[in-house]
Amino acid sequence: MLNVRRRTDTTPRTARTALFTVICGLLTTFGAVGIALVTVTTPASAAGCATSEAHRGQIETSVPWAQQRYGLERLNGIADGTGQLVAVVDSGVDVTHPQLADAVVAGIDSLDPQGNGQVDCVGHGTAVSSIIAARPASGVGFRGIAPGAKIMPVRVSERQEIDGTANGRAVSMQGLARGIVEAVDRDIDVLNLSLVTSENDDALRQAIEYAVNHDVVVVAAAGNQHAAGDPIPYPAAYPGVIGVGAIGPGGERAADSQVGAYVDLVAPGEQIVAAALGRGHATYRGTSFAVPFVAAAAALVRQYHPALSASQVAARLTATADPAPGEPGSPEYGAGVVNPYRAVTGQVTDTSGRLAGVAPLQASPGRTAARAARTRNLALAVAGACCAVALVFTALAIALPHGARRRWRPERPSPAGRIR
Repeated sequence: MLNVRRRTDTTPRTARTALFTVICGLLTTFGAVGIALVTVTTPASAAGCATSEAHRGQIETSVPWAQQRYGLERLNGIADGTGQLVAVVDSGVDVTHPQLADAVVAGIDSLDPQGNGQVDCVGHGTAVSSIIAARPASGVGFRGIAPGAKIMPVRVSERQEIDGTANGRAVSMQGLARGIVEAVDRDIDVLNLSLVTSENDDALRQAIEYAVNHDVVVVAAAGNQHAAGDPIPYPAAYPGVIGVGAIGPGGERAADSQVGAYVDLVAPGEQIVAAALGRGHATYRGTSFAVPFVAAAAALVRQYHPALSASQVAARLTATADPAPGEPGSPEYGAGVVNPYRAVTGQVTDTSGRLAGVAPLQASPGRTAARAARTRNLALAVAGACCAVALVFTALAIALPHGARRRWRPERPSPAGRIR
């Protein structure tokens, strides 16, 4: 039999109560800080985008095929995108969705000057963002590829196609370019562009060059116009951009996914489960929804390999891609199917990449220093908090025994001339 010696607690109940109160106060204080860091505010314009109960999706309890393909549990404890900021240039993000409320920072709203991008009238940007960073939830099979990353929405459109006609507001090419530049100026790590235009606009091209020159990983859709003759998609066709095509559950190219030299990688883009407006999930298709799989993989790589430049990240993504039906470098599949786990953990020997216009691999001292500074500041903040807690507990460790000896009565002053 195990002999357990009974410990006698000589600390009076009043002392224990005082200690418990202090600890609860500390926990409440730090908890409030955490809540303040993730609380989001929906702009006034969101009232016009209220989602009725009929539009809310059903909760997906099983693991979708795309998440099954990647075996995301293998990345547990290795990389989840923490510390990475991904700009999603799209229709905004609905921050009322439970899996996104903690994933979105205040962003840019090019449609409503008083807004911050944390509203979505059509659901496209919400779905795209959730594929990147939806937080895991109990009883929910769907989660993002990089659930520790943060999303910065850049709201540029609320257009949707109805009966072949596009309706709704959208910014001009100049407005789109300004949104991209402003996002880059906010120190983003990855730029997700689930949009396509056939217009080779100077302002857009310069904005993409600005992002590439500022060491941002730029990922864009290859487009869904294969039946229309594969018109050149921008910004995917610009130098330095990772152009992404779509595949289905069987690994074959999606019928609408465009074919051309601008396809650098492919990713799941058929029968894609992602967040719906307000709550639950819906099914989507198209290269728009293949892009965030690659953007999320880039965020994982940037977290695990912080010294890599954007071009090195792109080269790692292409070098570690899974084989596809076409030959490596084919206009249908590019380098193959993006593989987040291999991109993070794989031993890469061929780092030449195949992205047109990507500069030779080189370190990025400025960006590495910036990331190091952010990590250092976070570490200092945590260390400071820990020191504060340690000081409080040290003071209690000194005060409690002293008070217990006096049975918690106030100490009386000694009479004059008497030595105690």
